[in-house]
Amino acid sequence: MKVPAERLDQIANRFAELEARMASGQLEGEEFVQASRDYAELEPVAKVAAEVKAARAEIAELEDMLADPEMKAMAEEELAALRQRLPEAERQLAIAMLPRDSADNKPAMLEIRAGTGGDEAALFAGDLYRMYERFAAEQGWKVEPVSLSASEVGGFKEVVANVTGTGVFAKLKFESGVHRVQRVPETESGGRIHTSAATVAVLPEPDEVDVQIDPTELKIDTYRASGAGGQHVNTTDSAIRITHLPTGTVVTCQDGRSQHKNKEKALQVLRTRLYDAQREATQGAEAEARKAMVGSGDRSERIRTYNFPQGRVTDHRIGLTLQKLPQIIAGPGLGELIDALIAEDEAKRLAALNE
Repeated sequence: MKVPAERLDQIANRFAELEARMASGQLEGEEFVQASRDYAELEPVAKVAAEVKAARAEIAELEDMLADPEMKAMAEEELAALRQRLPEAERQLAIAMLPRDSADNKPAMLEIRAGTGGDEAALFAGDLYRMYERFAAEQGWKVEPVSLSASEVGGFKEVVANVTGTGVFAKLKFESGVHRVQRVPETESGGRIHTSAATVAVLPEPDEVDVQIDPTELKIDTYRASGAGGQHVNTTDSAIRITHLPTGTVVTCQDGRSQHKNKEKALQVLRTRLYDAQREATQGAEAEARKAMVGSGDRSERIRTYNFPQGRVTDHRIGLTLQKLPQIIAGPGLGELIDALIAEDEAKRLAALNE
């Protein structure tokens, strides 16, 4: 897909305009925030566009030099190299210009729940949480637990955490779905391989202005927080349960000892879930298109299998198997899977655009 020269000029002019506004020192408050977002979104596009424009200009100059017998040999050599590089640069520009999900730059709420498999599923849910924690640390992101429900044998029945940083949702959004594990449980004396599962949901976290919640539509209950096995972890009614009456959405938080902080966290989770429901509703017309890409993000969709005996991880949506289970479950190796999912999504969207 060749981007017209006029479009390259438009991108360069718009980026120069944003640079000038940012450097003027005259922007304040929301105006500065919006300009910063626009700049960050356009910068990678402008960079690739500048490379394409420079390569095209150089090719034109070299083609003119072919008429000079003394310069012809050198020009032909440089032309061959440039003409080989330009198509990839054009492709990268086309990818950079693809419509982006407006939520890509938002932080995310990560929710992991033990599925089928009893205690082993809870242990696996704990493994997944630690995998994302370590991957987030590598990205320079911050992970803050919002709600934890520990299992008696270790791991988690459910864990909800807030992940903040640059491009969090863009990188984690394809992690939503059913993750399956095949391994010999620690509690299994016979050495038999068990199959368990955990569900992962990654939801973009909205700004407060994105979702307005009417306090009169909330039912708020307080109760005493309890830990694994049912024992009370403190002696005050600090745990919070919030029910959003219009939608029936229920959110609980008992992670902190402060009732006020638990209420804030619960409202944060509620706002995120309501925002996700709004996004699903507005994107309903695009549902089939989304399924044709890497995956719908549906939590009921089995997306990945972690096979411990064979040391492999398979992502079923793109048919990719990596013999790198220890590196992936440890966190750092997860980036290779995520990059492959993003690349596949971009390639399919680009192909659809060219049809």
